Amino acid sequence: MAQQPNNPLHGITLEKIILDLEAHYGWEYMGYTIKIKCFTDNPSVKSSLKFLRRTPWARKKVEDMYLNMLDNK
Repeated sequence: MAQQPNNPLHGITLEKIILDLEAHYGWEYMGYTIKIKCFTDNPSVKSSLKFLRRTPWARKKVEDMYLNMLDNK
C-alpha cells in the first residue's frame, strides 16, 4: 500500500471515526449537526456504517466532522 503522508484519515476505519465521534459528541449532537436519519432515528454504529458506506456526501461530512474534532483537541 502506498504511503499517504498528506491524508490525515489514512489508516483510520470508518467504524473508529463513528465510535470516536459518538463518544465525544453523542448521537444527538451528531444528528443535529449532520441531518441524516442514521444519527437521529434509532442510531447505531451498524446502521451508520451501512448508510455511510453507500453515501459519499454523508461520509464526507462525517469525515470532516472527525477532522474538526481532532483539530479542536
